[in-house]
Amino acid sequence: MQSDIADRYRLLGAPHNMTFPSSTTAETDADAVDTVAAAAGSSVAIVGRSPGQLMWRRFRRDRTGVIAAVVVLAFILIALLAPVISWAYGKNPDDYYGLNQPGLLNEYGYPILPNGGISGDFWFGLEPLVGRDVLTQLIYGIRTSITIALIVTVLSTVIGVTLGITSGYVGGKVDYAIGRVIDTLLSFPSQLFLIVLVPVVDAALVLPTQEPPTWLRFVSICIVLTVLGWATTARLLRAQVLSLREREFIESARVTGASPARIIFKELMPNLWTPIIIQATLALPLYVGAEAGLGFLGVGMPEAIPDWGRMFLVGSNVYHSDVTYLMFPGVSMLIFVIAFNLLGDSIRDAFDPKTKR
Repeated sequence: MQSDIADRYRLLGAPHNMTFPSSTTAETDADAVDTVAAAAGSSVAIVGRSPGQLMWRRFRRDRTGVIAAVVVLAFILIALLAPVISWAYGKNPDDYYGLNQPGLLNEYGYPILPNGGISGDFWFGLEPLVGRDVLTQLIYGIRTSITIALIVTVLSTVIGVTLGITSGYVGGKVDYAIGRVIDTLLSFPSQLFLIVLVPVVDAALVLPTQEPPTWLRFVSICIVLTVLGWATTARLLRAQVLSLREREFIESARVTGASPARIIFKELMPNLWTPIIIQATLALPLYVGAEAGLGFLGVGMPEAIPDWGRMFLVGSNVYHSDVTYLMFPGVSMLIFVIAFNLLGDSIRDAFDPKTKR
């Protein structure tokens, strides 16, 4: 007990050689605070912190989370500045340098120089068979993957939050209907349905005699990933709302005549932001991998659009003669996904002080 009291007062700035009271009555507390302030030579100020400030303070102490955040921000900046980097580098992702400039590819279509054609002109080498610059393909591929993943994350989170809260709060037949839809979507083999549904969406929006435009494939991928992705968030939020709606503060709001909208936005939502943010943070790298998987399987973005999945597809066909080409997108995706997952874990730990690694 004495040591706890000593620790409390030392936090106020008391010297280590100071003696402390053995009890914690109001009188002794007041006297001790005055004594500590005088001994410390400064006035004692108690500063309150909001939950957001406490979360940020815990997050800053997590070195792994800070490093992961820096890596993720670096990838996002590269994606945003891809045209600037391409202009400064002097190469474009859609130019066939190996076909237009003799001496870059051999008669089999592979770079003549070792390590995939890495040189002072082509820092990451050349793409086999067509001779496109790997560096610009990579940074524009980051842009494609992150853009699709970000759009799908926002859409699936909004839909999942809306339906999850509605299902948990309203209950009854609405809860039953939404719950069965969630169960049905979660039972699908997602990768198989992604392969099947993307061409179906294209066919539904464009006549068979027409060539699907590039934007249509972009929209189709976003639609399919969103349709198959919101159910996880909805189930999580439904469970949270079912637990919260019987709590005393919700009952008090009902007794005072608060409308359902006010209860949801003023009472429930402040308690749901933590799982929402954590789920969105962990979902985004999954969508990056899903988009790359579609490109690898041949139903992703068209050939003209740089894409990590298509780079994996090309690399898997030429790795026996040019393993360097496969290394760059593989290492880049590995670093991005690991960094984003570590960032999600750190955010979860920052929001929940009870969590210990």
